[in-house]
Order: sequence, then C-alpha cells, then structure tokens
Amino acid sequence: MHLESATQYERIEGVASFVGEDDSGSFGILPGHARMMAVLRTGLARFRLASEDWQFLALPGAVVYFGDDQLHVVTRRYLRDADYERISAALREQLVAEEDTLRAVRQSVRRLEDEMLKRLWKLRRAAEPLS
Repeated sequence: MHLESATQYERIEGVASFVGEDDSGSFGILPGHARMMAVLRTGLARFRLASEDWQFLALPGAVVYFGDDQLHVVTRRYLRDADYERISAALREQLVAEEDTLRAVRQSVRRLEDEMLKRLWKLRRAAEPLS
C-alpha cells in the first residue's frame, strides 16, 4: 500500500485487507482484487497486515486506486494509528479545529462584504449631483 499526502509518503508492505467508505457505502479490497478507483469520505479507513491487528487511517477524504496488486491512497493529509479510540479522538479534534477555522473565515468574509457595501454606498452618494 502507498499512503501519499502533501507532506508524507509511506509504503506499507504485506497489506492483507483494506476497508474504506465512499458515497455508495463501505467496501473492502483484498490482494488480487480487480482494478478499481474510489473516492473515500471523510472519516476512518482501516487496513491489516497478514498477522497483525487492524490499523486505522483518519482521512479528510481521499482517492483510492487499486491496480496491479498495488493500493494507492492519496489525500491532503492523514493520521495513522493502531488504537481506534486515540485516532477517533484525533479525528474529532481535527474536524472541530477545521470547523472553527471555517467559521472564522466566514466571519471575516462577512465583515469584508459589509465594509465593501458601505464604501460603495458612500461612493454612490458622493457621485450623486446636488439638487
């Protein structure tokens, strides 16, 4: 498996199974699977090496491509952990932080729009002829 993000790359040998979720639901990939591509939803995916427990990936969405017995997971960023509780908490924290950032950006855009409307109104009033 190839895990690829903007800042990280990991090649993980011996992946026995991968489970992810796209808009159609949950799906699994085993070695020898037919060529496929899917867009993962934001959340957790998991994979397992032959004789090990599941490992989890927290993803803000990703593209998954499987071909020639190679799985590629490409995303903006990811977190990887074998502890479900820990990675779930990290994902929740990340989503809350992103929501806070998005809320601040929306407020900033709203203030900018208000200021632009005020200036346009002042320009229009200044351009009106005096009667």
